[in-house]
Amino acid sequence: MDENVNISLNLFIEYLQIEKNYSQYTIEHYQQDIKGFFMFMSEQGIKSLDKVEYFDIRIFLTKLYDQGYARRTAARKISCLRSFYKLLVREDVVKENPFSLVSMPKGEKKLPNFFYEEELSQLFEACETVSPLGQRNKALLELLYATGMRVGECSQIKMKDLDMDVSIVLVHGKGNKERYIPFGSFAHDALKLYIQNGRQELIKDEKSHYHLFVNHRGGPLTARGIRGILNKLIDQSSLSGSIHPHMIRHSFATHLMANGADMRTVQELLGHAFLSSTQVYTHVTNEYLRKTYMNHHPRA
Repeated sequence: MDENVNISLNLFIEYLQIEKNYSQYTIEHYQQDIKGFFMFMSEQGIKSLDKVEYFDIRIFLTKLYDQGYARRTAARKISCLRSFYKLLVREDVVKENPFSLVSMPKGEKKLPNFFYEEELSQLFEACETVSPLGQRNKALLELLYATGMRVGECSQIKMKDLDMDVSIVLVHGKGNKERYIPFGSFAHDALKLYIQNGRQELIKDEKSHYHLFVNHRGGPLTARGIRGILNKLIDQSSLSGSIHPHMIRHSFATHLMANGADMRTVQELLGHAFLSSTQVYTHVTNEYLRKTYMNHHPRA
């Protein structure tokens, strides 16, 4: 296959990092999707990116379905490849974007899963605050729930982004957009303990740096590291079922709206570019209120 294929991929990754400011986690998924298409090109004997035609994409889609991919996953891959080719057209690598001709019907939007308040209590109870790592984990969990920020955003927080006097953190979001998010007393107390004790212990043998959250060696904690910590805390708690770290962000939004926060405020706090992304939580909130009613009303 033409060596320009890998050059084009590197160009796209650089675009996602610099212009789109996507997290490393998201970039890795995009990279896997594109490499999967490169493998398909090789199998089909397509030598270069400008030789891909609409008919080839239909074969690619058929192959995805034959391999058992859900419609939503296939749509995500096509969206990724459409963005990839859009950049290549912009940079004059190819003349046309064959993926612009492909339209896929949107499936039913799945409601986000979230933790109920009693479930979150179990998660917080799984954090010990005696060891430096325990203090870090508690501060991490408290800040994520207090702000609703993404895991990737949390890994980028520097000490200078945190204003402990007024309990506000500056978050660097997608597309180089910044937003200020307040946090409450629980997160404030956990952060104070961690910064004054645990963090100092963890970085004492390391060269000084400015990341808020550090790993066990004292270096900056990555987004992948944060997910690993959260998954471990979930395993240590008494929670069961299908659980993932992003549910903390969903819980933040759901609990705010269930307690009367307006949608525009929640949109700004979450860093959503479009209000439609936030509107899904109105449906989740109805389920949250129903369960709360059924659990607590004496005549339910």
